[in-house]
Amino acid sequence: MNIVTLLPFIVLIGAMFLMTRSAKKKQQAAAQMRDEMQPGTGVRTIGGMYATVKEIGDETVLLEVAPGVHAVYAKNAIGAVLDDAEYNRIVHGDDEESDTDTVVPDDASSLTEATDAETVEDAPKADLTKKSDAAEAEGQKDGKADGETDAK
Repeated sequence: MNIVTLLPFIVLIGAMFLMTRSAKKKQQAAAQMRDEMQPGTGVRTIGGMYATVKEIGDETVLLEVAPGVHAVYAKNAIGAVLDDAEYNRIVHGDDEESDTDTVVPDDASSLTEATDAETVEDAPKADLTKKSDAAEAEGQKDGKADGETDAK
């Protein structure tokens, strides 16, 4: 046998090995993440729901999805275990970065107000009409007076 004929098979087997290896790593990481869950931890399910872990069983997890509302989920349905700061930021809207000095107004009026009223009145107004609109306003369309046509 020639090495050139075996090369595609070798490459195919190598690619399959690499793909299964990365999939196994992802599965192990997900299992480790689920094993690290503790009661009181914030989680996100694979459906995108945020909840707090109340009890952990062999195959199931009891989640508190709202105050006083509990639901039983399979452990495999837990998509991510969140740390406390991230969970509070997402669920409760707590923002640690809100301590900055940036102030955003509720409306845009403070951004458009002029400090001197006379400068606003003296400024020339911009003409925002189209040239065709101006021609129509004068009673002409395409350079023709009303009633004129191209027909002869």
